[in-house]
Amino acid sequence: MELNSNIYIAGHRGMVGSAIMRNLKVKGYTNFITKTSKELDLRNSQAVSNFFIEEKPEYVFLAAAKVGGIQANNVYRADFIYENLMIQNNVIHNSYLNGVKKLLFLGSSCIYPKLAPQPLKEEYLLTGLLEETNEPYAIAKIAGIKMCESYKRQYGCNFISVMPTNMYGPNDSYNLNNSHVLPALIRKFHDAKENNSPSVEMWGTGLPMREFLHADDLGDACVFLMNNYDGEQFVNIGSGKDLTIKDLALLIKNIVGFKGEITHDLSKPDGTPRKLMDVSYLHSLGWKHNIELPEGIKQVYEDFKNKEGVKTW
Repeated sequence: MELNSNIYIAGHRGMVGSAIMRNLKVKGYTNFITKTSKELDLRNSQAVSNFFIEEKPEYVFLAAAKVGGIQANNVYRADFIYENLMIQNNVIHNSYLNGVKKLLFLGSSCIYPKLAPQPLKEEYLLTGLLEETNEPYAIAKIAGIKMCESYKRQYGCNFISVMPTNMYGPNDSYNLNNSHVLPALIRKFHDAKENNSPSVEMWGTGLPMREFLHADDLGDACVFLMNNYDGEQFVNIGSGKDLTIKDLALLIKNIVGFKGEITHDLSKPDGTPRKLMDVSYLHSLGWKHNIELPEGIKQVYEDFKNKEGVKTW
């Protein structure tokens, strides 16, 4: 990408899209196309077609998606598969029709089979059954990967896909009805500390293991791959390190300064036993993460406290 290239970031106000934009700005890129979901409904085929014809983006980061945690994925199954398929179909197809030079599609680590060997290598895709709770979302994301692969094979489009691990960072959701585990725990421990509650309740056993990557690291990886990678194979993006949800909770509890106990609601699902990305391919391309988990959680907790007064969730 040239510093003055016409760059469209779909989902620029979300956690991932805003991280990509921050990274591009730091690197000196100046020409951005951004539309809020109210200004451009990516589920609307005609609206997306008109947008691409009018704006003529050269590069596209497809970070727009309907996302949520275990509960949201399980309850709003139809919404998750329909809306994500529509967003992807419209943006990818119109990128082809309008001669976009390169597109980067962001998937999710939930695309991998529930019981795939650990760590998760790119070649494990479609080798087993998916985790039931988020299967519709995962199938939509797999379809996005296959679209990019197919448009590359049939039309020669330079469309690449990346699979980020669990993300956290600025502009995350702290709504307990649809947030992911890390921001949900920050919110729970913060509220418990403020209210002098004796305990914080965790879903499940706390035994599943998860990997986390700061959004600013993901943004940097996406810009790196947009500039340096043209392969058909999608690329895992992660830290290559994981920990149990219980250890994550203890880490957040310590950073927040909550002195009470942790209890477990064993009626709630654990989800996949372990999800650790194999990032050896990404490392071989020349990129590694910079922000370690304790440092990253301290950063996002400060961000959370700064916004806590205006109740952004």
